[in-house]
Amino acid sequence: MDKHNKDRGTIKWTSLMLPEHVQLVKELWKEDERVEKGIIDEQKAVEIDFLLQRALNDNLTVEIIFHNGFEHERRYGKINSICSMRKELHGTKEATKHTFTLPLNDIVDITIL
Repeated sequence: MDKHNKDRGTIKWTSLMLPEHVQLVKELWKEDERVEKGIIDEQKAVEIDFLLQRALNDNLTVEIIFHNGFEHERRYGKINSICSMRKELHGTKEATKHTFTLPLNDIVDITIL
């Protein structure tokens, strides 16, 4: 076979792609790396509830690991309130003082710092 007919694979096509196409391909690859939320057992749910109540009552800083739809994300801050009707947690980021809201069902783990 002739050396000049070798295919260079993706290198050959990247110069023909627009930046918008590259961004779309990266988003598709990220979607392939999606992490499933999983199911929390009852014991872990009780532990998370206890730590949330303790952090709320004692005004402690926490690290919350939650599932954002694609992957697990971490949030550091203090818990302001827990709305049991809407099943939401309201808190304030420690560094920026911005407020955030998280669904209680998306919380995977919590650590008191």
